[in-house]
Amino acid sequence: MAKAIHSMIRVLDEARSVAFYRTAFGLEVADRLDFDDFTLVYMSNAESEFEVEFTVNKGRTEPYDLGDGYGHLAVSVEDLDAEHARFEREGLAPRKLVEFAPGGTLVGRFFFVADPDGYQIEVLERSGRFK
Repeated sequence: MAKAIHSMIRVLDEARSVAFYRTAFGLEVADRLDFDDFTLVYMSNAESEFEVEFTVNKGRTEPYDLGDGYGHLAVSVEDLDAEHARFEREGLAPRKLVEFAPGGTLVGRFFFVADPDGYQIEVLERSGRFK
């Protein structure tokens, strides 16, 4: 059986991305591997073994084109309202809170936030299938 261990995104500015993911999600640098042309930074926290891997290509000055294929990463939190308020206080510009309930059945409560490179992250309330 396969086990999901990380998802990789390309970031332009390592320090800016590390600061965002630390502030937004409590992720810390778990490992950093430096090579001639690029650096890999693995971010994680005690909530999950899953990591976000940053690839920082040295010498890159232009933002990445995310195209139309990327969807989003997702994290779950215990108190969505408190996290949304904290994101606002931290200046992280969360989008509005959404209650997704097609046909009157609540599927999930969430908001989205963009990281410094424009990657979308869904912050879901920990309930139902998202616990």
